[in-house]
Amino acid sequence: MNVSATGTLLLRSQCTHRGTKALPLIIFTCSRLHNTGQAPKQANQTKRASFSPSSSSKHDWIGPADRLSNLRPIIYHIPENETPLERRLRHLRQETEDWNHQFWANQNITFNKKDDYVLTQLQAKGQTERDEKGKPRTLSSEEMAVFYKHFLDKNFKRHADYNREWYKRNFTITLLMARVALIRTWRRLRGGGPAA
Repeated sequence: MNVSATGTLLLRSQCTHRGTKALPLIIFTCSRLHNTGQAPKQANQTKRASFSPSSSSKHDWIGPADRLSNLRPIIYHIPENETPLERRLRHLRQETEDWNHQFWANQNITFNKKDDYVLTQLQAKGQTERDEKGKPRTLSSEEMAVFYKHFLDKNFKRHADYNREWYKRNFTITLLMARVALIRTWRRLRGGGPAA
């Protein structure tokens, strides 16, 4: 079933207040659609907020943690005179964020099947989900360790592939950021004014 999750996005900007720099927050609401109650592959259908900051905005917009991936979505600022290198960097950062969101949404959906494991184990012991006082029953840490070990063993290759790709993407982003910073500094030193 489709559920609409509403959150608040914040704009961080610097301004001067009584001679000191302050970080005011401008708040607005956005929503994301999530497909829940489906197999983990259905998390591919989660959508990013379609909001775009105004052209006068000079900063990235950061939203609240997504309920599936637990990651905060970022809408990256697009500078006025964005160079091809800056555009490449922004696109790679956004693509990496989307990829990261997708991985963790799928991972968390899969991990949350631990509730089914707990229920199965309780039923195997002849117990119900709740005790006589109506409180939910839990398994001991030793019993849950079996689930955690099985989960980690089953997903070992997936985690290793994710880590390898994450390092590769972040290394590339870091190099691109360094190149952009160098070019901007070079432009300022040459007297070309601030680079866009």
